[in-house]
Amino acid sequence: MGQLEGRCAIVTGGAAGFGEAIARLYAQEGARVVIADLDAARGESLAAALGAGARFVRCDVASRADIDGLVAACVDAFGAPDIVVNNAGTTHVNQPMLQVDEATFDRMFDVNVKSIFHMAHAVVPLMRQRRGGVILNVGSTAGIRP
Repeated sequence: MGQLEGRCAIVTGGAAGFGEAIARLYAQEGARVVIADLDAARGESLAAALGAGARFVRCDVASRADIDGLVAACVDAFGAPDIVVNNAGTTHVNQPMLQVDEATFDRMFDVNVKSIFHMAHAVVPLMRQRRGGVILNVGSTAGIRP
């Protein structure tokens, strides 16, 4: 029996990198895992590899409608999430900040910051009803250095 037996987790940016590793470990520890990502091919493949306790949901975390759909899919498949890992992130091509256009900045802000706001609005009411839950926000060292 794993440490997360009977728990349900959502992992954003879960189809690759840190998110994939988190999803794999959570599944290994007994959690039912909903993998959220833009990359449907990788997400579906990972969910299939993890088995019946995993689902993939294509989700742009910058979109409140997508977040709401993700949470609804989680509730339908496994129940309300016990754990949410806000791991999805994006950045601009490595270049001087003064060369980054406003649209790129807006996308980075929406994915890296606003998505956490959207997710909290979607899951905190469910967690309050159940009187518990954990939200983990993953950041990058790029957020603390120029």
